[in-house]
Amino acid sequence: MRVAVLKERRAGETRVAATPETVKKLIGLGTTVAVEAGAGRTSGFIDAAYAEAGAEIAPDAAAALAGAGIVLKVRAPLGAGEGEVDELSLIPREAILIGTLGADAAAAAAYAERGIEAHAMELLPRITRAQSMDVLSSQANLAGYRAVVEAATTFDRGFPMLMTAAGTIPAANVFIMGAGVAGLQAIATARRLGGRVSATDVRPAAKEEIKSLGASFVGYEDEESRAAQTAGGYAKQLSPAFYAKQAEVVAAHIAKQDVVVTTALVQGRRAPTLVTAEMVASMKPGSVIVDIASDAGGNVAATVPGDAVITANGVTVLGYRNWPGRIPAAASALYARNLLTFLTTFWDKEAQAPKLSPEDDIVKGTALTRAGAVVHPQFAPAAAA
Repeated sequence: MRVAVLKERRAGETRVAATPETVKKLIGLGTTVAVEAGAGRTSGFIDAAYAEAGAEIAPDAAAALAGAGIVLKVRAPLGAGEGEVDELSLIPREAILIGTLGADAAAAAAYAERGIEAHAMELLPRITRAQSMDVLSSQANLAGYRAVVEAATTFDRGFPMLMTAAGTIPAANVFIMGAGVAGLQAIATARRLGGRVSATDVRPAAKEEIKSLGASFVGYEDEESRAAQTAGGYAKQLSPAFYAKQAEVVAAHIAKQDVVVTTALVQGRRAPTLVTAEMVASMKPGSVIVDIASDAGGNVAATVPGDAVITANGVTVLGYRNWPGRIPAAASALYARNLLTFLTTFWDKEAQAPKLSPEDDIVKGTALTRAGAVVHPQFAPAAAA
C-alpha cells in the first residue's frame, strides 16, 4: 500500500504529518511511502533525510498522491479555489485520509462525494487505549510549553528571583487560566523558570492537579462547576452567570500578575472570553498575556488573532495562531507518532493494510466517511439535510 505525505499549504502551518523516523516504521509495515518534496522543510526535516529513510521524494502533490491508499496530513486538504493546488481532487477514491481535519458537515459531505474514507483525529475519543494517538494532547502539551517560553522572552524582567550585588529582582507572578494539558504544561514550565505560579480552571479535578505542580489555585466554585467536565475529560461550556462570578474572583488577581497565559478551549465552539478589557487595563505596564486559544477567537478581549499587540497601558498580548507550529520539529515528531500509532493499532499484517472496524470505539469516534457516505453521527444528519 502506498502512503502519501503532503506538504502543508495552509497559511502559518509549519508542521508535517510524517518524519524520517515514522517513514522508516511505515515502510517496515510493508508500505511504500511517497513524501512531497519540501514537505518537512519548515519542521527541519530535509528531503534527503526522508530519502535515506526509504521514502520516494515526489516532485508535487499529484505525484505523491498517484495510487495512494493512505494520505497523511496535518490539516485538511485544500479544495477547489482554496489554494494553488486542489489537493482534494487529487486524492484517489477509496483512499484513507488521516489528519486534524477541522471536521464539519460540509467537509464530511465533500469527502463522501469524493469517495474518501476520512478520519478526523481531533475527534478521537479520550479513552485509555487511545492516549498514544491523541493529537490534541500531544500538540497542546507543546503549545503550553511554547507559550511560557515566549512569554519569558517578551517579559521585560525575569521569571526567577534574581539576587545580585546591585539589588534583588522579585520573581514574576504568573497566572495560568485553564489547567488542561496545555495549562498543566504551562504551569510546570513557568515553575521550572522560577516564576511564582497560580492557576485556575472550572473543572473540579483540576484543583488538585494545579496544587500537585506547586501552583496555588484561584477560582470560584459552585454546583455548576462541579459538573464542568465531560466524560471525555474536556471542559464544558458553562453559563454566562458562572463566567461572571469567575471573572469577579480572578479580576483582582490578574491586576497583580506579570504574566497571564490563557488556554481555555471548548471543542467546536468559540473560545470563552476570560480576560476582559477592564482586566487588561488593570495590569501593570510591561506585563504579558499569552492567548493559546487565539485560533478559536481568543480568551482575551484584547487579542488580535494571529498577531502581537501592545495595549494603551503597555500590556503585550500575544495572540499568535497555531502555537504547536511555533515549535515545529517537536510538534511534527509527536504528531507523526500519533498517526503512526493509529495505523499500527489497526494494521493487518497479512493484508499489509489497516483494518478499520466500524465497531471499534476509536474508529467510530474518528471516521467521518466510509464508502461514499457520511457516517459520523455528529455530521450525518446535517450532511443528509
